Amino acid sequence: MADTNNPRLKLKFIGCEIIYREACLLASRSPHIIDLEFLRKGLHDLERADMISHIQSAVDSASRQDRHQAIILGFARCNDGLVGLTARRIPLVIPRAHDCITFFMGSRQAYRKCFDECPGTYYLSTGWLERNTTRDGQLEKPAYGKQGVMAKLGLADSYEQMVEKYGKEDADYIMQTIGDWTKNYSRMMYLKMGVCDETAFIDQAGKMAADRGWQFQLKDGSWSLLEKLFFGQWDDDFLTIPPGKSIIARNDDLILDVS
Repeated sequence: MADTNNPRLKLKFIGCEIIYREACLLASRSPHIIDLEFLRKGLHDLERADMISHIQSAVDSASRQDRHQAIILGFARCNDGLVGLTARRIPLVIPRAHDCITFFMGSRQAYRKCFDECPGTYYLSTGWLERNTTRDGQLEKPAYGKQGVMAKLGLADSYEQMVEKYGKEDADYIMQTIGDWTKNYSRMMYLKMGVCDETAFIDQAGKMAADRGWQFQLKDGSWSLLEKLFFGQWDDDFLTIPPGKSIIARNDDLILDVS
């Protein structure tokens, strides 16, 4: 928990731009002073060493400034890219979450319940939609100029792109064996946070689901977990990493721990 004897903290937020709108709104409403820094979407697609390198660099830079009492992280365990992340001169605080969808669900328990009840669901939010394309509607280039793991395996291309690259016969073989990630999904769920007029995002998500032959579901998200992060209410849903300690992974409900 935050120090109740010092209710107004100076905090640094470092997080994925997927939660850009939510983070900006909460920073404006928080009783604490929060400086915001966002890293590009797609870090979790990189190899683990590349992901942690970018986040550790941001943490180190904030620590050298010596202006904050804690760094709050808007990342989850994604791809184990936080394993080995080390707190320097000031503590780190991170939600216990497998991936960022937990942020929009409100807790890891709520995410697990939804995951168990609705397997094969692909989740979307404002950030997942607007941070995935350029102004002209094209897919963003790989984060930080590097291809992700899927792209290196040749699995990030559409079927049409594969045909152009490899020919129809090889493209069909790739898709039939290891290529079509969409076959694991049958439903698309849009998590509505109410951070803006989300009509266009909801319509876009619905069209994407229809194009894939998936069911579409609209669900109200929860601010609970993100509010506690930005308001300094760091209970059992969060891990605090003291200076000099590092994050390790756990294969249980705690998800992350300190080494």
